[in-house]
Amino acid sequence: DYSLDKYEEELEKIVRQPRNYTPYIVAVGAGFACGGFCKLFGGDWIAFLLTSICTFIGFRVRARCVEAGLNAYMGIALAAFICTCLAYASSFLGISDTPYLPLLACALFIVPGVPLINFVDDMIDNHLLVGITRAANTVMMVAAMTFGIAFALRLLVMNDVSIDHKFSELSMVPHDPYYVYAIAAAISAVGFSMIFNIQRRLLWVVALGGIIAVCIRNFVNFELGYGPVIGSFMGSFVVSLIAVKAVHWFHVPNHVLTIPSVIPMIPGVLMYRSLLGFINLHGVIGEVTNAFSNGINSALIILCISLGVAVPNIFARRYIAKDRQRYLQEELEKRRQRGKFIEW
Repeated sequence: DYSLDKYEEELEKIVRQPRNYTPYIVAVGAGFACGGFCKLFGGDWIAFLLTSICTFIGFRVRARCVEAGLNAYMGIALAAFICTCLAYASSFLGISDTPYLPLLACALFIVPGVPLINFVDDMIDNHLLVGITRAANTVMMVAAMTFGIAFALRLLVMNDVSIDHKFSELSMVPHDPYYVYAIAAAISAVGFSMIFNIQRRLLWVVALGGIIAVCIRNFVNFELGYGPVIGSFMGSFVVSLIAVKAVHWFHVPNHVLTIPSVIPMIPGVLMYRSLLGFINLHGVIGEVTNAFSNGINSALIILCISLGVAVPNIFARRYIAKDRQRYLQEELEKRRQRGKFIEW
């Protein structure tokens, strides 16, 4: 029963509503989010701290670029370049047992998880034009991020041939107890939630979702032996399935709960192995195959994460749509009885 003026007034209230976190608090959250990634990749807590500092600086650089009106993709490339250089510089401090892992995690705050998952959701739901637009935005963001990282690696890191061997020798098998990965997943999920401006009351919910997603991924991958692709799909699928019911408890859209929860499963190690493989080609037999293998596996994992989030939500929406249509007809009938309905 809102008039157009009343409706516009309510929308303006939403536009003018202040963000839940100040810019520097968001930067701290982004730092901890990437620090959680570093811990999930097998880093120690010193590497976690170094990653958080590098990411904090990179995040603020990107924010300053946005404030200055710089092209969004140039800002992404510059932020990725700076935090990668800082992470490489931190490896010379000699205070961490895993000095190179901050290189893997420091720029992952740029990973376009929201447009990527929305792209898959739209394509499955047959909204092709919107899905293609989001896909193009995702590709541009990833390309800008890759350019910044690759330029830094070519400028600084490629002089250190040991780094390529360090990354290729990283174990993908968890060597910490499950509770350590649970803590790291919770920190990472909460950090990304702050980037997405999620309400404070939901931070513990998202942290729990991150724990569920990562622990299920690890269990299916390593305990049951189905591999990281199926493990990542099952982790995101279970979280999305729970969120279908949880949205009625917390009164928020499904993606508010699911996207920050599943982002800690991003396959950063495989992505960097593929990137380094293509940058450091020497014509040795098997190099291209290995680089493509890592790239395809990381792409499949990201696709399965997106599908795991999208599929339960789409099927739930199909059932919800029937209830909404019935509710709409009931409300229209009430308006007819009140004399506020105009027949055209």
